[in-house]
Amino acid sequence: MSEVNAALSFENHHLKSEAIASNGNKKIKASIARSHKVLIADDHPLFREAISSIISSGFECSEIMETSDLGCAIEITRKNHDLSLILLNMDIPGMHGLDGLITLRDEAPTTPIVIVSAKENKQIALRAITHGAVGYITKSSPRALMKNAIHQILNGNVYLHLYSDNIRIGKEYSNSQGCSGSSPIYPELFNSLTHRQLLVLERMGKGESNKQIAFNLHIAESTVKAHVSAILRKLGVHNRVQAILAASEVEISWYLKR
Repeated sequence: MSEVNAALSFENHHLKSEAIASNGNKKIKASIARSHKVLIADDHPLFREAISSIISSGFECSEIMETSDLGCAIEITRKNHDLSLILLNMDIPGMHGLDGLITLRDEAPTTPIVIVSAKENKQIALRAITHGAVGYITKSSPRALMKNAIHQILNGNVYLHLYSDNIRIGKEYSNSQGCSGSSPIYPELFNSLTHRQLLVLERMGKGESNKQIAFNLHIAESTVKAHVSAILRKLGVHNRVQAILAASEVEISWYLKR
């Protein structure tokens, strides 16, 4: 399918779901108490227009900015410290894969970045989350689902619609990395984590980068890195994604009450 046809199909698909989404949209709108400033970074005008329409109809008071390359996205981010959300296509000029995400993440450590892509690739999505994105939304997603995803993210949640089966995904990711970490993590292992390590793990689960965690917890980034290394070692996992998936299976808040 050509790029133009894909864009038109995307918009038509979302328009068809408008009637189905009406009730859910009313609930979402009612819960939004303030306006949001959203940056859309995508190199295809039709996609930008379609996504902009979704935001405008679901979050009526939002201010929307658009750009088609990473350089301009970084410049806009530097001039707008009050951005509520960045919707980023990883294929725009200047991205160079995850390097661009990391660069933008460092420029805006407190702004949630969501990958919006035509690729329905689980491994890419997991790597994006590992490197600081708080969500991965496919462009084929129904209009109502996309609105709900943005609503969840603006409320501070991580959006992982493609990955409801966390255990299976964890195994797939581990195997693809040549790891043997597919065995379950016993909840008792979380008792070995210090209070500070639990706080770091909790924020890792929200998709925050080390720099953002350091900012929010008022500690040095090197200290965060040390805590992350200790968390991986104590939980017996090999990477950040495995730790996040393990944390999703328990109530971190319960351990923080100790």
